[in-house]
Amino acid sequence: MKKLKIRDLTLRDGQQSQLATRMSQAHVDRVLPLYAKAGFYACEVWGGAVPDSIMRYLNENPWDRLEKIKKGIGAGSKLTSLSRGRNLFGYAPYPDEVIEGFFKNSIESGLDIIRIFDALNDINNMTSSIKFAKKYGGIPDCAVCFTVDPKFTFKEKFRAFIRGKKLPTDIFNVKYFTDKAVQLEKEGAEIITIKDMAGLIHPKMTGELIRSLKANVKVPINLHTHDTPGFGLASVLMAIVNGVDIVDTVLYSFAGGPAAPAFELVQIFCDKLGIETGVDRNQVELIDEELIKIRHELAEFDTTKKFPIDFNISDYKLEPEIDSLFDKAIAAAKNEKVDELLTCTQEITAHFNFPAPDEKVKNAEIPGGMYTNMVAQLKQLKLDHIMNRALELVPECRLDSGCPPLVTPTSQIVGTQAVNLALDELNGKAPYTTVTNQFVNLVQGQYGKTPWPVDPEFRKKICGTPEEIPYDTSKYKKQPNPVLKDFGDMKLALNYKEELLIELFPNVADGFLKKKREAEWKAANPYIPPRVIKPKVLTQEDHERLYNNGWY
Repeated sequence: MKKLKIRDLTLRDGQQSQLATRMSQAHVDRVLPLYAKAGFYACEVWGGAVPDSIMRYLNENPWDRLEKIKKGIGAGSKLTSLSRGRNLFGYAPYPDEVIEGFFKNSIESGLDIIRIFDALNDINNMTSSIKFAKKYGGIPDCAVCFTVDPKFTFKEKFRAFIRGKKLPTDIFNVKYFTDKAVQLEKEGAEIITIKDMAGLIHPKMTGELIRSLKANVKVPINLHTHDTPGFGLASVLMAIVNGVDIVDTVLYSFAGGPAAPAFELVQIFCDKLGIETGVDRNQVELIDEELIKIRHELAEFDTTKKFPIDFNISDYKLEPEIDSLFDKAIAAAKNEKVDELLTCTQEITAHFNFPAPDEKVKNAEIPGGMYTNMVAQLKQLKLDHIMNRALELVPECRLDSGCPPLVTPTSQIVGTQAVNLALDELNGKAPYTTVTNQFVNLVQGQYGKTPWPVDPEFRKKICGTPEEIPYDTSKYKKQPNPVLKDFGDMKLALNYKEELLIELFPNVADGFLKKKREAEWKAANPYIPPRVIKPKVLTQEDHERLYNNGWY
């Protein structure tokens, strides 16, 4: 029987997509014994927004989170995390000593697989992470960020023609992604992931790309996508029929919409295709029962507030018309009939009551998180009526900055700059009157090589020099570890793992660790109330003396 490995994203990407990463350790602890028996190939439990969010909002230690999950799941599944290459979790590239420290401690704390990506697909930014993952016994899972070419209007194309400016076409094709995968395998990648953070990979492209990767790369191929624009389930099925080795899914109650496709729907396809996933469905049902409760408990953070219908993967029987949709989808995938495939899979997700495709995100061809960030920025300024214009300016902004894939942090950088372009235009100012430091750094080359060369004249306008200036890690300054005078002269960070928190999350870790030190100091120095002096009980002799002295 054919086999397909499942990477479950529920405890990291799933809760990040659906619940703003608000699952506490207490929430996580409720499902760990069940995950230990579920039989997923891997569980993504750390990285992304988890370390920052749990310090910022839950006052929890990221290292404790990882170590408790390792203890709870044990050898039941490999634990996996997400890391942004040389940037790790931030924007600025880190020197090798910080990267090595992070990988050493992450793997010692329980990680088995670390998914390494770079927002520019600049492999030079990933080599240190690959080296250190292997050095400390981890599995480097190297991701190529999927994106599409910028879409230009007729007006933009005509203006570029008049100026003699070449617009990029067909950059992000099958050859581009395959070449990146081949390079990463040579660098030591043990898994290659197509990381489609925006859900933009069309099933037609998925089939072509998986076939190319299987023909050119020997290590396992993993597909990661989201359901935001409505392609997710169709693309996962297309990947499966074309021989993908691993797919990323989320459990039923946290799946769909901004998250990855549901494991349960993928399992139904596998049942029909005679593919073994090795996942214990009874355990999945028990996990999902807890997840439904947790989602209700965290309703204030729920991004979609739309629950799927009741469904039991351990004992299911589909209605005939729905069963037929699954069969038709498989036939369409095998015969490359992508329009029919999309129709079937979107009817399937609608039947199970998952969120409908987000047409705005689909048409804008940007990640859902980038879209919501732009909306939030403009709402704060009470200028949300210019959102459409900001979206129209994304391709121009992307082209000017070297056509970066739109993934954290480049999605935030380009999105914010597109909003600035729209504001400059609204206020009658020249384009790029207002620029962020991050955009300057991107154009300058501080984040690495962009897929498309930045125009030297534009770089001069933005950065003051036409020359590309890469980041020099020798100039990196380590974050201070101050002495806290108010708490018995304790250091802010007491060990190397806490020092890493300061390095990787300087703003949020400062407040988190100060609270931790204060609590420790108070526990060691409890407040001792002043001695209470009890009033003396007067005797008869005392009363007589007071009387004789005129007090009565």
